[in-house]
Amino acid sequence: MEQLLYAGVLLITTYPFLGKKYYQIKNIRGTLLAFAIGLFAFYLGKQIPLIGGSVFGISIGILVSSWNRPSSFNPGIKITAKKGLQAAIVLIGFELNLKNVIAVGSQSLVIMLSTMTMCFLTAYFVGKKFKITSELATLIGVGTAVCGGSAIAATAPVIDAKEDQVATAISTIFLFNIIAVVLFPALGRMFSMSDTGFGLWAGTAINDTSSTVAAAFSFSETSGQLATIVKLTRTLMIIPITFVLAMYQAKKRNSKEKEFSIANVFPWFVVGFILACTINTTGLIPKDMAMFMGKFGKFLIIVAMSAIGLNTDVKALLRNGREPILLGVICWFVVSATSLIVQKLLNLI
Repeated sequence: MEQLLYAGVLLITTYPFLGKKYYQIKNIRGTLLAFAIGLFAFYLGKQIPLIGGSVFGISIGILVSSWNRPSSFNPGIKITAKKGLQAAIVLIGFELNLKNVIAVGSQSLVIMLSTMTMCFLTAYFVGKKFKITSELATLIGVGTAVCGGSAIAATAPVIDAKEDQVATAISTIFLFNIIAVVLFPALGRMFSMSDTGFGLWAGTAINDTSSTVAAAFSFSETSGQLATIVKLTRTLMIIPITFVLAMYQAKKRNSKEKEFSIANVFPWFVVGFILACTINTTGLIPKDMAMFMGKFGKFLIIVAMSAIGLNTDVKALLRNGREPILLGVICWFVVSATSLIVQKLLNLI
């Protein structure tokens, strides 16, 4: 009975963001295919958490994309890739507590703002130098500066990024997540960093949450706890960043007009994300239900990533892969170095 209640709340919560089109008969085949791949990817991610379900999902989706599937699959796949991401971001908000942002303190916020600013500037100028599309450069920049796949998922629909651009960005960010888990603890010990210093460094410089926690806890328990809080705060930066990008996109589309409608361009799923965080913080719903919603949100991201993989042009991905990886390397180095420099200036290391 409890599971049915959770399912009902889940349906009510996601319906405004998925929309009635998601549940149309014509979308069933593509949606079921994405969910089937997502379930398998979720299982693999549990077995090999270092890689994670999202990477398995997009990888399997890309492999299956070579299948010359009937066109009847396409509508469901496309709507799952776009609307599924938005609903997932809302659900993930149920696992976040806004009070933790205050607990982080002003010092970590200074470091985060510094690394984000430098990363966005690097993504913009280096992206132009490498002739990377603004959408892809933005995704790589946001993924590196904020929180990896979740930030990419939140930003993609706001800037109208294509599925292959999302796939390229996710793949690029994933590469550095794997390297970070091994490299960061070794560098921290080599630099004789304190637990606090390493926790701040890992929390502000490693892209994905799972990789951040894995690297920080392998250094020390204190580092792991601090890095988790810092990473949580970085995740919440999705809200102002998506809002600013939405306003920028609106002005760009309506550059020849005197006015534009905020209501038409505002990413309403961000409002849902804020409400979900608030509900969890105030305890309006049981903790078990909040955890269920958050976990399903993470699963839905895997499903959406699977759908994105299904829509990916592999040849184009390989053809355009070198420059994005170079951009990712440079952004990641800038973020890591900036974090250490600011900590040094604040006498934290």
